[in-house]
Amino acid sequence: MSMTGKVAIVAGGGRDIGAACAVELAARGANIVITYQASADRAKDTVERIVAAGGNAIAIHADLTQKADVYNTVETTLSTYGAIDCLVHVSGGLVERKKIVEMDLAHWHKVLDVNLTSLFLMVQGVIPHMKPGSSIVTFSSQAARDGGGGGAIPYATSKGAVSTFTRGLAKELGPDIRVNSVCPGMISTGFHDTFTPDNVRSNVAGATCIKREGTSEEVAKLVAFLACDDASYMTGNNVDINGGLLFS
Repeated sequence: MSMTGKVAIVAGGGRDIGAACAVELAARGANIVITYQASADRAKDTVERIVAAGGNAIAIHADLTQKADVYNTVETTLSTYGAIDCLVHVSGGLVERKKIVEMDLAHWHKVLDVNLTSLFLMVQGVIPHMKPGSSIVTFSSQAARDGGGGGAIPYATSKGAVSTFTRGLAKELGPDIRVNSVCPGMISTGFHDTFTPDNVRSNVAGATCIKREGTSEEVAKLVAFLACDDASYMTGNNVDINGGLLFS
């Protein structure tokens, strides 16, 4: 699963799954650009880890719901490395658990912007600079398939939209650029530390065939496969990684 000499933008690569993706792709030879918004220290640590291992990486502060920040990310990548071969769009979040009756329009728009508009803008920014053989890996979620947990309807809805966006984009960009999505289940990350009670995590992990939560590194290995030429006949797929909790 070589990425030698390729340039990969990992949007939301400062922590957890995004950081693991950046490290994994760098280990396979890619030059890395990480974007981050609120995790400057962790993004810096990820860059230092990649450089210490002999790789190339930079980090850019960016709000990917803003076109100017997306433009700056693309231009900085091109001025630093001269190309864009891969986009891994991890950036997103639940923001806050709220039931529909409690929700104002601002919350609804914020969640959809964080998960979906940011992806649209990043894709729109990178594809003019991608050559044939490039790849895009998006991040959907198990929530896109099962509706998510309590108070997560906007999140689940946005992730369902990411799955559909991935399928449509694969048709639009093929045969030159492949587009696939990863659908994580219960992965041990800060996301669940913040939004999922311990008893729920334990119950969900126990319901998987593997009987545990997944790790960011396990997700990153799947991302690396989808990003590289070994997956050359895969596009438009939404690939589950959930320990056997839910079969597609």
